[in-house]
Amino acid sequence: MAERSTAAVDVADNSGEDPLTAQAGDANADEVKAQNTTGTADKDAARTDTGPRNATRPRPTSVADVDPPELHSGHKLAGRYRLEECLTRLDGFSSWRAVDEKLRRAVGVHVLPADHPRARPVLAAARSAALLGDPRFVQVLDAVEENDLVYVVHEWLPDATELTAVLAAGPLEPHDSYQLVTQVSQAMAAAHREGLAHLRLTPGCVLRTHSGQYRIRGLAVMAALRGISSQHPQRDDTEAIGALLYASLTQRWPYEEDAYGLPGLPRGTGLIAPDQVRAGVHRGLSDIAMRALVNNGSTPLRLEQPCTTPEELCKAVAALPRIRPPEPSFATPAYQPGSYQPPAAYPQTSSRNGVAPAAQPVPPPPPPPLHSRTGKALKWTVSALLITALGLGSWQVADTLMNRDQRAPGDADLAQGGEPEEKPEQKEKATPLKISAATEFSPLDAPVAAGKVPNAVDGDPGTAWVTPHYKGHANFGNLANRKDGSGLIVDLGSVQAVTGVRVQMYRSGQTAQVLAAPESASAPASLDDFSQRLSKREQAGSELRISTGKPVRTRYVLIHITELPHDGSANQFRGGISEITVTG
Repeated sequence: MAERSTAAVDVADNSGEDPLTAQAGDANADEVKAQNTTGTADKDAARTDTGPRNATRPRPTSVADVDPPELHSGHKLAGRYRLEECLTRLDGFSSWRAVDEKLRRAVGVHVLPADHPRARPVLAAARSAALLGDPRFVQVLDAVEENDLVYVVHEWLPDATELTAVLAAGPLEPHDSYQLVTQVSQAMAAAHREGLAHLRLTPGCVLRTHSGQYRIRGLAVMAALRGISSQHPQRDDTEAIGALLYASLTQRWPYEEDAYGLPGLPRGTGLIAPDQVRAGVHRGLSDIAMRALVNNGSTPLRLEQPCTTPEELCKAVAALPRIRPPEPSFATPAYQPGSYQPPAAYPQTSSRNGVAPAAQPVPPPPPPPLHSRTGKALKWTVSALLITALGLGSWQVADTLMNRDQRAPGDADLAQGGEPEEKPEQKEKATPLKISAATEFSPLDAPVAAGKVPNAVDGDPGTAWVTPHYKGHANFGNLANRKDGSGLIVDLGSVQAVTGVRVQMYRSGQTAQVLAAPESASAPASLDDFSQRLSKREQAGSELRISTGKPVRTRYVLIHITELPHDGSANQFRGGISEITVTG
């Protein structure tokens, strides 16, 4: 997958704040950094914008020459986005909290002049991020150039809290840190598979919702606004995730400079492991943080390889034993000697005018117990009757049970003229079958993505066999060498009794079916070789799960894809398979 960069070079900017939360006083520091960068994307953007607007005013060639747009609270963009509060004014752009009056919801807006050197990269980054559609990222809602302004509208999450504010209260519990690195690394791995990078993944860009989910904002857009690019975007995003994990474990920033409200490490000590900075840190998470930060000069622990991509970081986190949430504590107040107070007596009726109240009537005493000879005889009679009744009842129950045990199976049914009822057979629990090999289904010798086939059987749903983009038609571009579609063939090594197949799809909406080769087949390659149909052709969701009912003896199973879903871009289609499991 091609890796995408966004604007100029500022990868090691660890001391600045996020544009949505930075104060106005940070503008000078960031402006100095911007002057030290190469500015390649800014110059390219300046050369590409030519039009009648620039005929009377020359386009600025640097951020320092740009005047921020004159906007104020109450200003309306596109007749619907009313600006409410300015959060940042920096490098010729401003960030606002606004209200979408058409849909009556809060949104965030970045605004910059159309002749800004970074306007074109910002528009391109916003439109690319909008196509991703991953709910783990704060969604880009609109990206427009209008009236000499470029503005990007994104979601606003009022119930979410920045990681900066969360860490200000203290380090996270091991389970919370585990959820942070798991969710963020998986999200960034998905973004990099689509060619998108963040390049400014700071605590201000990670939000935690009230349900404990983490959302990432500013994918590609934040780097374009700040003029940041990188030759190694995957490595830089991985190191940023390692810094977030390090901060969540220790409440310190893993560099010598203080940043994001967190103190840095002591000068001259270098990068030390989190479990050496603070007692009680989870050892496995400490190792993961160091493996992600190894690009900054840390030493890998226990000779484990460093993680240089979010995909590798996902696999390293998945290999850890699951970290469970802490057990809830139910504290009870400690007993204090002498703290018991007897209940207060009922209030007495007070006298009125010195006259004592009338005496309450005394209830009659209960009848005396039966101590006479007649009473004793009555008690013995009642006891004898109870014992007799219990004995008769027990005898009847025992007789019924003995008669039922002596009856042959099915006697009741035969007495009624029927046939003995057959007991249902107990279903055996399905177990996954070992997949010996997997190959791509390409009957016309036109491979789709043969190099990615192992990703569909490696046990990791985060990796996948993915098709290229096909234009114009869902049936693999209506190409002659793709008339039979494509898919994957799994080889079980020997003939097995297959009872079910589970396929995790790379994208919902793919039309697929599951077929099996006969027991005598050897190296099947065409549709005619797969004569046993295990499922009908249908449009699958995120998962295709089938059960054969009766075991099907076969060695080769084909997941056959005939149509691909729309991927959100202009008239393009794409699909794939993340993981295949065969049970028997």
